[in-house]
Amino acid sequence: MAAEHLATIVWERTGETSDFLRGKYSREHTWSFDGGVVVPASPSPSVVRVPHSNPANVDPEEAFVAAIASCHMLTFVYLAGRAGIIVDGYQDNAVGIMTKNEKGVAWVSTVTLYPRVRYGGENAPTHAEESSLHHEAHEQCIIANSVRTEIVVVASNG
Repeated sequence: MAAEHLATIVWERTGETSDFLRGKYSREHTWSFDGGVVVPASPSPSVVRVPHSNPANVDPEEAFVAAIASCHMLTFVYLAGRAGIIVDGYQDNAVGIMTKNEKGVAWVSTVTLYPRVRYGGENAPTHAEESSLHHEAHEQCIIANSVRTEIVVVASNG
């Protein structure tokens, strides 16, 4: 089963050519997706200083962390439903840590997920069952299977 996932990235230079050649230009750009959503994007201010970045925009590292957390959540909720467990809410304050690799290049080496799940109905899982669901969600998550970043799940009921 092959599937395509498309994103259109658009950046336009503004300002003087001489500023561009000196690295003094805005890196703000947009991400557009097939459903019509357009997201203002920018490098992280920790990578490119303001005013050449915009901290209000999504940066690639944040999007990477969000993609991992979102994939884990979607897989977890699916697996819980298949197990007869009702999920009423799910929140994750995921954190990505950027370090340098063995070549001295920055990369997102670890993403820690902090999911807090609210359950409904009479069939809330035990702590061990919830841990098992998170483990299985990690094993089945498409994004987790696509990256070499270490992904840690620190879950607690409620």
